[in-house]
Amino acid sequence: MFLNAGYLNQSRVPIKDTVKPLVVTSCGTYRLTAEDQTLPTARPKGRVDYQLLYVASGIAHFVIDGKDEAVSAGTLVLYCPKDAQKYYYIGADSPEVFWVHFTGYDVKNILSYYKIETNQHFFHTGTSPAYKRLFQQMILELQLCRALYEDMTANYLNQIFTLMSRQLSEQTGFAHNPYDEIELAIAYFNENYHKKIVIEDYAASRNMSKGWFIRSFKARMNMTPVQYLLSIRLDNAQTLLEQTDYSISRIAAMVGYDNPLYFTRRFSIAYGMSPSEYRKKYSICAEK
Repeated sequence: MFLNAGYLNQSRVPIKDTVKPLVVTSCGTYRLTAEDQTLPTARPKGRVDYQLLYVASGIAHFVIDGKDEAVSAGTLVLYCPKDAQKYYYIGADSPEVFWVHFTGYDVKNILSYYKIETNQHFFHTGTSPAYKRLFQQMILELQLCRALYEDMTANYLNQIFTLMSRQLSEQTGFAHNPYDEIELAIAYFNENYHKKIVIEDYAASRNMSKGWFIRSFKARMNMTPVQYLLSIRLDNAQTLLEQTDYSISRIAAMVGYDNPLYFTRRFSIAYGMSPSEYRKKYSICAEK
């Protein structure tokens, strides 16, 4: 099991802030890898703050009004203060879930502005590397506690709300068949990015032409399937470089590259530094 989290003022105690309009109190991620792992959460009386969860890959289970919902990748789940919370993750489902707790005197108006309904729990926007990056940035800000980090985390959370609002409003612009197929592809890529994926073979397995699939994917995600796969692999490589002491070769293999030199080249092009240089600059392990 992989856990990475950060807390406001290094405190895990939930708070209700009535001074600032929006305050991020904690943010983190769980990733279950072994099939026999489980992680349940039960808060019958809820919390004093809000919580937003993002299923980045795999499946997570949420129990709402006694009904067990298997939630797929690309879904955000919102809990308001005092909402009963019951959810669980199963290793066999390969879930990776990000979460953020937030409070503030103006949260209701902020959510209303972004047209995020507080009487609704599930928001299916589709997966996007942008969500993962924003959650990771919030986690890092809470861990490092640099100057004005509270403002930075609130800014990142507002960006998540903006992305949610935009994607939810744009969904009606996609025909059902292309939209469904691209969502399936996104889920597949997020769950299998560590394996060899040939775009032409994937398209053929879904009875799509390669050209149609690439055009439809780009219309939905503003990037090609190959670019999307690259972003997933490099995002996960970033996390592994920051949070583990695994060798570069092992990390390359874990994110889908048989050739460590090719992985290093792709990473260097994307981030302007080699994986080793990135680790030296950002590794949390090195700071301990």
